[in-house]
Amino acid sequence: MNRRGSGVLLHITSLPSAYGIGDLGPAAHRFVDLLAGAGQRYWQILPLNPTCPAFGNSPYQSTSAFAGNTWLISPEQMAGDGLLAPEDIGNPPGFPE
Repeated sequence: MNRRGSGVLLHITSLPSAYGIGDLGPAAHRFVDLLAGAGQRYWQILPLNPTCPAFGNSPYQSTSAFAGNTWLISPEQMAGDGLLAPEDIGNPPGFPE
């Protein structure tokens, strides 16, 4: 039973975030809702492995094939789940408009 479907290729780090890099927090949840509302069935992402400056921060030359990149953990989501206090997060850095 083959069902056709369309989708989007977008790496998680391309999502908006106050911290300068997209993560698996509220923006990812909103993006999934947006895709579903638009009738999309698939969200293709690129590798989520930890990166290393020695390898040009390429997810295709990771130091581990099994670990996830800690940059993708959402501080906002952790605070929302009670795993961090708001003061543990601090203020997001300022970025140019």
